[in-house]
Amino acid sequence: MSVSDVKRPMEEYKKRLRERVLSSLDLSRQYDDEDILSLIRDAICTESGPMLSVADRIRTEKEIFDSIRKLDVLQELLEDEDITEIMINGPDNIFVEKAGRIIRSDRHFISPDKLDDIIQQIVAENNQVVNESRPIVDTRLPDGSRVNIVLPPIAVDNSIVSIRRFPKETMTMERLLSYGSLTEEMAEVLKKLVQSGYNIFISGSTGSGKTSLINALSGYIPKDERLITIEDAAELQIRGIPNLVRLESRDATLEGKLAVPIRELLKSALRMRPDRIIVGECRGAEAVEMLMANNTGHAGSMSSGHANSAKDMISRLETMVLMGMDLPLLAIRKQIASGIDIFVHVGRQPDRSRKVEEIAEVIGMKDGEVELRTIYSYKGETGSWEKENEILHTEKLVRHGFSV
Repeated sequence: MSVSDVKRPMEEYKKRLRERVLSSLDLSRQYDDEDILSLIRDAICTESGPMLSVADRIRTEKEIFDSIRKLDVLQELLEDEDITEIMINGPDNIFVEKAGRIIRSDRHFISPDKLDDIIQQIVAENNQVVNESRPIVDTRLPDGSRVNIVLPPIAVDNSIVSIRRFPKETMTMERLLSYGSLTEEMAEVLKKLVQSGYNIFISGSTGSGKTSLINALSGYIPKDERLITIEDAAELQIRGIPNLVRLESRDATLEGKLAVPIRELLKSALRMRPDRIIVGECRGAEAVEMLMANNTGHAGSMSSGHANSAKDMISRLETMVLMGMDLPLLAIRKQIASGIDIFVHVGRQPDRSRKVEEIAEVIGMKDGEVELRTIYSYKGETGSWEKENEILHTEKLVRHGFSV
């Protein structure tokens, strides 16, 4: 007998329990959680089914309760703090990331309709809509987890849900050091660079730790400064900055109106008298305003973007600027060279750990291109870091009282 044959009677029993509870609900009255749990327990006592141990009964009660009152099987995964990513590829294929490794969950939704119900429940909490006319939506859960949803026919086989979890504890440099993401010497250098107002751009692939590094670096921002963060979906967990303003972009309605893109938020932020601006992630034309902010006296600003290396990030920024403004390439490169002081590249290693792979200084233009000078680099073959050069432009460090 296969495992599925063993599970099928239990699944059918849970389905009957759920239907029994739902049919007993009086839609004209309000039920609190205890009322629902009482109905579930009554159904377990009266509905014929397999013999349940105490542990199985408690688990069954919770599963039925979650399916009625919360997010069904998704609720259990969200309550597991070790899970950092949830990938739902239809009702029967759920994958999770734990400790940097992707594994297949044994949980599943009872039907495609149930998965679609949960999707509608998630988007409704944020006053958003997802349907065939608007099959792609980015939203978030009450705990701040980022959610991406893609519906058929764009998703060919089934509805797709991807959830990025964020730790409840704010990421700090001490935690990154404990994970072995960089050395204490590198952390000390980054601390001085942030406190001195160097403009820093963090590059890396998806899931490489860009947001975590920005959160950690934000701990070094002087507490008396005014900081404005701008994001597609609010992910940054910045603490200890009293004068903090958090802005989040908004997608257009079904009529194609009321969109508030990151570019507009950046323009507005420049009128809010910020000391520093953090753009959570540059993906397109907003790179124009990001460089403009960096070049107009907002020292110590930070941003991030997807790239394979610090050098590759420069090319990506050039492309993004061209998406928003038709400028000569040389002019764009001059804006990058004057607007960004430091590139920090992070990456995931074969063992699933995340490392700061390079810290590079922008030292100016050479032969019409932005010239980088590597300060620290990670040597994968030895699993260690190497210091290659000293910081060349030390004016800001000296101005803030740091010895060079």
